[in-house]
Amino acid sequence: MATIYTDDQLISALRLGEGWAMTALYDRYARLVFSLSLRILNDRPTAEEAVQEVFVKVWKRARDYDAARGKFSSWLSGIAHNYAIDELRRRRIRPSASDDEEEMADVVSDSPAPLDLALQSLEHRRIVDALCVIPAEQRQPIEMAYFEGYTQQEISDRLREPLGTIKTRMRLGMQKLKSLLNESEDEPIRIKEI
Repeated sequence: MATIYTDDQLISALRLGEGWAMTALYDRYARLVFSLSLRILNDRPTAEEAVQEVFVKVWKRARDYDAARGKFSSWLSGIAHNYAIDELRRRRIRPSASDDEEEMADVVSDSPAPLDLALQSLEHRRIVDALCVIPAEQRQPIEMAYFEGYTQQEISDRLREPLGTIKTRMRLGMQKLKSLLNESEDEPIRIKEI
């Protein structure tokens, strides 16, 4: 039976230059990085390229990861998000929603283990549920910033709201999101009826 390493064990091995650890992390998280990149970029070839670039960054920046500050998957998602937003801004393209859910789930390489997929899916579901609970005036600018790559000034212009109002709504929304996600993982997030 193969040994299953935790993310922290894999990062420790990666810091020592162990290539097998990068392979294990890639196998575990390539789908997550691809899905996030595709959601932001809305371009499959660019999202596939983003997966490769993000894991190169992980290799180079493994020493920057601090388990005390959060889970590896969150750190990795942050790298993927920032890369995709930078790429989006560099190309000056704006994504539109993709109707093909299967396209977001397909990965160029081997799929992660079913347990890893289930955990990623649950984490994604908790975030989506938490976003649904946040008031719409706070949720909209957060989604525009994190999924569409708009700056706060661009959001202000598009929503025709003062920049200070957008900043306040985003800050309050992020605080609410953090609070919801820090709730007990045994309790589902209560979605408000509309």
